[in-house]
Order: sequence, then structure tokens, then C-alpha cells
Amino acid sequence: MKVTVLSFFVLTGTLAISANAQNPSSSEYKTLPVNGITMAYRDIGSGPALVLLHGFSGTGGYWDPFLQELSTKFHLIVPDLRGHGRSINPSGHFTHQELAQDVFNLLDQLGIETFSAIGTSMGAMTLLHAATQQRERINAMVLVGGSSYLPESARAIYRSSPPDSIPPERLKKMASRHSGGEEQVLQLMRQFHSYKDSYDDVNFTKPYLASIKTSTLIVQGDRDQFFPVHIALEMYNGIPNSYLWVVPNSGHSADLHTTEGRNIFIGAVLDFLEGNWGQSTTR
Repeated sequence: MKVTVLSFFVLTGTLAISANAQNPSSSEYKTLPVNGITMAYRDIGSGPALVLLHGFSGTGGYWDPFLQELSTKFHLIVPDLRGHGRSINPSGHFTHQELAQDVFNLLDQLGIETFSAIGTSMGAMTLLHAATQQRERINAMVLVGGSSYLPESARAIYRSSPPDSIPPERLKKMASRHSGGEEQVLQLMRQFHSYKDSYDDVNFTKPYLASIKTSTLIVQGDRDQFFPVHIALEMYNGIPNSYLWVVPNSGHSADLHTTEGRNIFIGAVLDFLEGNWGQSTTR
């Protein structure tokens, strides 16, 4: 295992990142029935399967700036996770464990047995569940701004974020990315607020982390306001075949939507997924 410290792009909060994502036209999306919902997803490129999972309140459109480069090497599966974008969630509530089950169900229907994956924030924690539910299926995964548990720093943010605290302009912008409009966004924010009392969904002990067989790259900002960097170090120490990439002077999840940030991230991630991690990051 090895720790890499690089300085490249500025990191911001999950919700702020999601607000900058651009969704392609609905004609690019397909749908399948998945565990009681209709899941929207995109199926792009050819090669080994690579699943891209967005963060909380985002959509698969978060990954749009990366699709052209990644699709030249991978068969990309880019879903809107349960309750997000075009994947409406009638129950109004979900767990990260359920999100992982949704992903497996989608891939089963697509005939995809093994795959690699990149997840940011909520997507990263979904991958932790996936890697402990069906350990043999994930070849490699990249966790950006994830955590093995919800610390007090995150709970303080959840407590201070009731649904009625969203400014109208922000609510309108977020609603434009979700097919259920403002009510869907408020539903998501009710769940975000409820995480202040969640203790059993994201709670990976050391023995649990040690059971993960997947080659794992952990990407963490050293000033993450949700998840302090010591948690990333704990995950790095707990997951046997893992690497830790600490991004200096950076916050929660990566603002990858700058030319420099995107190019560096794609280069490093391709190195990792193709088994060459360390070459571009030590030049």
C-alpha cells in the first residue's frame, strides 16, 4: 500500500458540485425496473465495464465531462441512483446498502458479471457496501470523498440542513436536474437531514473493511468538512489492497469540472484502473 500526496484541483461540498453538473438530453437514457423502482442509466462505450456513481443530490450527469475519455477504454454504466434524477423513489427513503443492491440488480439485467467502479461521496459509500456484499465482482474501485462511518463533523452539517433551509434560487436549480422537480429535491433533503440520526447504514468496522478484496484507490481532501482525513487513513489501513491519494488544501469531494482537475484525475484514475498506479503521480 502507498500514500500519494498531490496538489491539483480545489474540492468543494457534494451539493455544490452537483449543482454544476449538466444533464444530457433524456433520449440518451435507458430505463429498467430495479428493486421496485424504474432506474435510469446510460450505457456508453465498449471494453471492460466501469460503473460511475454520483454523490448525494446529484445525477449521472455529474460525470458528463469524463465520458468521452473514459468511453474510449471502458464500457460505461452511468445510473441515476435511487431517488435522484430520473430514478424516482416512491418510498421517499433509501439506504446506501439498498443503492448497492440496485447497482447489482441493474448489472445483472445487463449481463455484466465483473466490473470496476468510481464513486464520489454517497457513490463511494455505496461502493463500500457493494465491495462487502459481493466481494468477487468488483475488480477495482475509486472512492472519492467517501467514509466508512458518519462522524460528528458530518452530523453537524446534517442537523443544520433542514429542507426548508434551501434558498429558492438553489431549490429551483436543483429541481431542474430531477424529473420530480422541487418535491423530489425536498424529499432528498429530508433524507439528508435525517442522516444526523443514522448509525447502522454506513458503519464499517475494521474487520469489515479487512474483508474487502477489491483493489481500492481512496481519494481524500485534507480539509474535507464532512469526513476528516483521518477516516480516509483508517480506510487505507483497513482495506488490504488499498492506496491513499491525499489532496492538499482541499474539501469534500473533488471539483473535477475544471480542465486541469479533470485531466489530472482521469490520467491518475486510468493508471490505477489499468494497473499502472504510481507512474503519472510520481513524475
